[in-house]
Amino acid sequence: MPSASQPSTTTLLDTRAMDRTLRRMADEIVELHDGTEDLVLVGIQRRGVQLASRIARLIAEREGEAPRLGALDITLYRDDLQTIGPRPVVGPTDIPGDIDGARVVIVDDVLYTGRTVRAALDELADFGRPARIGLAVLIDRGGRELPIHADVVGKRVELRRDQRVDVLVAELDGADSVVVVPKTAPPSDAGRAAGGGRSKKSPARRSAAGEASA
Repeated sequence: MPSASQPSTTTLLDTRAMDRTLRRMADEIVELHDGTEDLVLVGIQRRGVQLASRIARLIAEREGEAPRLGALDITLYRDDLQTIGPRPVVGPTDIPGDIDGARVVIVDDVLYTGRTVRAALDELADFGRPARIGLAVLIDRGGRELPIHADVVGKRVELRRDQRVDVLVAELDGADSVVVVPKTAPPSDAGRAAGGGRSKKSPARRSAAGEASA
């Protein structure tokens, strides 16, 4: 039984389960888009970027061709930007070439309120007009505030508002796992930023943060 100083943690996905889940998601993305032609995966900073990179490698293993890969940092597009503070942490945005007419899949770790995804859509519109934009998320935890729907979902769970999902990836955290903890628990990654909102800046380089209110 956990002590008061050690909030209870529930593991949703361990390392093996996370690998299996990402492989299934890669297959579903290819099937949904009937191949890899004009396919672009764009991860939302931070962990969506690492997940998108892995999915791209898995697609390349199966199809012999990797989709183009990009990253979005939506920090300056968040609708709660004023609550983050005067100096929000902004990471790199990198869109791989012309996305006009492309089939773009936004990749993120956790889908919650839908606000992070809306911010990603706002930012992506500054870079071109894709033929289609899809959404792939590792965890859909429910609790939507906006009508945002994921096309590809690794795992669906219904959580209370006083619970938080932490997605850990080996590239940043040293190991893979997905855990549920009380919101009062310290974050698994102390340096993780809270992302999502809207602002207008030059489309050359922009940014986003994690999915605290995705």
